[in-house]
Amino acid sequence: MERPADLAAAIETAAGSLIAVLDSAASRHQVPPTQLRVLTLISARSETNVNGLAELLDVVPSSASRLCDRLEATGLLRRVADPRDRREVRLVLTAAALTLLGELAERRQRAVQAVLDRMPVRMQHELLLALVGFARAANSVPEQQHTDSAVQTA
Repeated sequence: MERPADLAAAIETAAGSLIAVLDSAASRHQVPPTQLRVLTLISARSETNVNGLAELLDVVPSSASRLCDRLEATGLLRRVADPRDRREVRLVLTAAALTLLGELAERRQRAVQAVLDRMPVRMQHELLLALVGFARAANSVPEQQHTDSAVQTA
């Protein structure tokens, strides 16, 4: 089967729509988007310190530290000594931050579900299969793809 010429453009448009839906759900929070991103990054990486956060954000450590200062001042973040190396300071989310991220995730899921509810069930199923396939392809190693295609042609 031939790939539609406008498939990449359609995916880009759909990704933009999805981002708009997710951003709309997040806009009800009082926490700025950059700070929400920091909280999300830290929640996914429990061993994060300020330097690691700076790398993830692609900013200088002083900028990451100021972001952490603001989050700490609002009670969403704590800096704690690493039990393995007391000279190292880890960034830890507070219970309030975890609650905030949980509420945000629920809001985003409800917003996406509202869009999905406007689609026929058959299309929802096809979308699920397509998204799973897309994720697999995006996460596969390119060298494996060349090896796989060589095996298929043999």
